[in-house]
Amino acid sequence: MLQISLSGTGGQGLILAGIILAEAAIMDGKEAIQTQSYGPEARGGASKAEVIISSNAIDYPKVLNADILLVMSQEACNKYSSLVGPGGQMIVDTSLVWQIPEVDAKVIPLDITRVAKEELGKEMVANIIAMGALVGLTGAVSSEALKAAVLARVPKGTENLNIQALEIGFNMVK
Repeated sequence: MLQISLSGTGGQGLILAGIILAEAAIMDGKEAIQTQSYGPEARGGASKAEVIISSNAIDYPKVLNADILLVMSQEACNKYSSLVGPGGQMIVDTSLVWQIPEVDAKVIPLDITRVAKEELGKEMVANIIAMGALVGLTGAVSSEALKAAVLARVPKGTENLNIQALEIGFNMVK
């Protein structure tokens, strides 16, 4: 079983990223549950999506100890860094997180949002770059299933941009 928590700021598309990741797991023939939470201010406040992926039935829908924690804002890092379990991995968007607390996990610093802006001219695809990096690092789902799930969910006309973002994410962690 793999417990994944995606955290950042409302409006960064992390809820969508969680849905895409869960759908990719299902395409791979795995069990998956996706849940989400965000503050009352939604856009701009801390938000979190959780995905549990397993080859067996999942008996509890919440992440207790994240094997993988993605943090894409300082507020989310402060609020959720304690979720990463011992020996887990914490992927940190260093474009937006400048203070990383001590955690009993491997910290993977990636400049996700800056790369989205500079290489693609669109900050809004940072979530897709992050999914590419997460899957490239962990193999949580197959890259084929992730691509198919992305294409099924992104707005018409943005398919090429999002596939480019996914490739950038995969390449960031090679």
